Amino acid sequence: MPELSRFFGIVITMHYEDHAPPHFHVRYAGRKASLSIQPLELLTGRLPPRVLGLVIEWAAKHPLELQENWERARRLGKLKRIAPLE
Repeated sequence: MPELSRFFGIVITMHYEDHAPPHFHVRYAGRKASLSIQPLELLTGRLPPRVLGLVIEWAAKHPLELQENWERARRLGKLKRIAPLE
């Protein structure tokens, strides 16, 4: 599962040929979650509220890059890294 970004101990990934809706995966301190790209919302899993807020802030800054990576992943293309939250 390719890593798109990493910041504050949060790892953002995306699976190749994953199921709809377009989404990404988050790992943090042994917890896992997935969030849809549009609308930006939690689909599965749980994250601490502060971490979820950081992930939403990051994703809100990169919707086009996330969607482009989703399309690449569906075609088994090389995914592009996305700048971390600073």
